[in-house]
Amino acid sequence: MSGMEATAETPEMLGIHEAAERLGVTMRTLRFYEDKGLIAPRRVGTTRIYGKRELGRMQLILRGKRLGFSIREIKEFLDLYDVDPEHVEQMRQLLVKVSQRIVELHRQKRAIEQTLEELGRIEQETKDWLQRASADAPESRDG
Repeated sequence: MSGMEATAETPEMLGIHEAAERLGVTMRTLRFYEDKGLIAPRRVGTTRIYGKRELGRMQLILRGKRLGFSIREIKEFLDLYDVDPEHVEQMRQLLVKVSQRIVELHRQKRAIEQTLEELGRIEQETKDWLQRASADAPESRDG
């Protein structure tokens, strides 16, 4: 999960609607992550203002969610980012979490493959049964 690079096109500050649009999420999603303490947009009165830092954090959050990390894991990672200017500890923790996630996904993949095999057998047995049942049935019950 790497940070967002600033571009000439990225304005310094965005309102919640523009930030949500830029990130491809809903305003409710932004408020959710704010409530969870993962982002902290500045306030001007009651208006939320999103700068480069919050947009970058949101990109990391969204990437983390796509990769299957929990909100708690993403928060831990983001907290490390803030306290570790060299990002060494952050990268170590990322390596541990990514390795664990790979093992977990391989385990899930094996379970899915076993389930698909079993369902395939049941499907074939059911088709075979139905075919035998229709072959054994009298042609017509009308007399």
